Amino acid sequence: MAAQRILIVEDEVKIARFLELELGHEGYTVDQAHDGKEGLSKATVNKYDLIVLDIMLPSMNGIEVLRKIRQGSDVPVIMLTAKDEVMDKVIGLDMGADDYITKPFAIEELLARIRTALKRRIVRNGNTKVLSANELQLDPDKYSVTFANEPVELTKREFDLLMYLLENKNIVLTREKLLEMVWGFDYLGDTNVVDVYIRYLRSKIDEKYNRKIIHTIRGVGYTIKDED
Repeated sequence: MAAQRILIVEDEVKIARFLELELGHEGYTVDQAHDGKEGLSKATVNKYDLIVLDIMLPSMNGIEVLRKIRQGSDVPVIMLTAKDEVMDKVIGLDMGADDYITKPFAIEELLARIRTALKRRIVRNGNTKVLSANELQLDPDKYSVTFANEPVELTKREFDLLMYLLENKNIVLTREKLLEMVWGFDYLGDTNVVDVYIRYLRSKIDEKYNRKIIHTIRGVGYTIKDED
């Protein structure tokens, strides 16, 4: 099997080179880019299994690079941020980042997050079956969601959350389990982010179509049921 290919977009050359050596030692094939425009160009032209993307970049910042990548690709992206800034993380995740890590970081932690993101992608790509509940349908191949054949526009994070709920239809999922499987990181122990995204989904599906699709199991978590 060919080595998985990773793009590092990092303007600090020494850090980029260090990551290239460490990832190469783990068996990955690694490319580098040192500014936003170069990173976007490589991400657009080449096929990568994962991208490590710094937020603070010359020529084009990481958030803008991510936004443009997400217009045509669902490649896993791990954001690097030089400061523990909540808004950077929230914006990055809302724009479709799969994970983030704050500098300085231990290489072992980054490697673990990379393995998790790659494993999650393999599981997702293995599911080509259209998922449904009532009149709601989600097609992983087409990356589309419809309700009663009407398109439902979702962000990547909303799509991933809905897909995991549908994959486990009629099973009650705790907030901790949803964080682990959809976000792929511990989110500093704060499970409120799950509630926020459940509200987003409900506003776009349950409330819009006046159908109860996502059910709250008080004190436990959430589930999608076939019946109303």
